[in-house]
Amino acid sequence: MFKLLTTDRKARLGVFTCPHGTVQTPVFMNIGTQAAIKGGLSAKDLEIIGCQIELSNTYHLHLRPGEEIIKELGGLHKFMHWNGPILTDSGGFQIFSLASLRKITDDGVYFNSHIDGHSIFMSPEESMRIQAALGSDIAMAFDECVKIPAPHKYVEESAQRTYRWLLRCKTALDKYKDSDNSVNPGQMLFGINQGAVFKDIRIENMKKISELDLQGYAIGGLAVGETHSEMYDVISAVEEFMPYERPRYLMGVGTPSNIIECVSRGVDFFDCVMPARNGRHGHLFTWNGIINIKNERYQNDEMPLEDKCECPCCRSYSRAYIHHLFKAGEILGLRLAVIHNLYFYNKLMERIRKEIEMHHFDVFRKEYVEILDRRI
Repeated sequence: MFKLLTTDRKARLGVFTCPHGTVQTPVFMNIGTQAAIKGGLSAKDLEIIGCQIELSNTYHLHLRPGEEIIKELGGLHKFMHWNGPILTDSGGFQIFSLASLRKITDDGVYFNSHIDGHSIFMSPEESMRIQAALGSDIAMAFDECVKIPAPHKYVEESAQRTYRWLLRCKTALDKYKDSDNSVNPGQMLFGINQGAVFKDIRIENMKKISELDLQGYAIGGLAVGETHSEMYDVISAVEEFMPYERPRYLMGVGTPSNIIECVSRGVDFFDCVMPARNGRHGHLFTWNGIINIKNERYQNDEMPLEDKCECPCCRSYSRAYIHHLFKAGEILGLRLAVIHNLYFYNKLMERIRKEIEMHHFDVFRKEYVEILDRRI
C-alpha cells in the first residue's frame, strides 16, 4: 500500500498504491469539493495539469446530489469521470465551520444544513456509509475540528470523543466495504489526530490511534487560527509518534512555503483550497513569488504568466490577455488562472520529490521557502 523509497533527514519520498492507481509522494491533492474543481476545470483538465489524486467532500455531496444518486451511477469515479485515486473528507470540518446551529453528543452531531436549514444527524457510522456509497479510495474518519483557541479541558474531551468515533468508523467501514454491493471493496480508512495546539493531547491521541494499524494517519485541526510557528511545533511533536511505514496527511495546508516546511517535518499528503481560490481572485503562483494579474502593470505585458511554464495557460496566453479577462469579468480568466495555479502546485511537488531523491531537499528549502510566498 505504501512504500517508503528514501528519506532526506525528515523529508520522505514514497509510493502509495490504492484501487485506482499509484501516487508518488509527497503529493498535493487537488480539491474538487462537489466533484468539480471550482473555476471550471474538468477531470480531463486534472490529467493535463498532472493531478495524481483528487479530493471531494462527504458533507457537500451528501447534500447535493446525494450519495445514493452517485452510487446508482457507479460511484464517484464514474460520476465525475475521473479514473485516478480519490480521497473523501469525512465532513467533520464543514459541519463545524458551516453549521450555525449544532449539538455534539457521543452518538454524533445534530446540525442544520447551510443550504436550506433542514435538520441533519451525522455519526461515525453515517459518515462511513456515505463515503462507502461514494466509493472513494481513501475515507477519512469522522472527527471534531475544534476552533483555536479553546480550553485545554474541552480539547482533551473532544480528542477522546474523536478517538471513540474512530473506533466506530473502523468497524462501520469494514462492514460497508465487505458488503455484496460495495462500490469500492478496497477502500481505505485514514485516522485523524486532534488536539488543537496542546502537544500533550496531540501526542497522547497519536499514540492511541497509531495502535489501530490503519492505512494512513492525518493531522487535522490546524490552519484554523494558530500561527505558522504553532502549526510547525505541533507537527514536529506529533511526527515522532506517527507510524513510520504509513502515509502522513496534513489536512488543509497550505501555501507553497507551508508545504515545503511541512515536508521537511515528515508529511506526505497535502490539500488546500488556496491555489484554486487565489487563482479565481487573480493571485497567481510563480517560482519568483505571487503576482496579482489584476494590476495595471500587466495590461500591455506580452509575456506568459511565467516564463518556461508548460501549463495550458502559459503555453497559449499572455499576461495582458489574462489581465483583460479579469477586468472584463470573463469566466475564462478564472479557469486559466486556476489551471496555472494547480499546475504550479503539482510541479512544486514534483520538484520536491526530485530534490528528496537527490538528497538536496534542504538546499532547495532554504532557497525557496521565503521566495514562493512573497508578493511581487
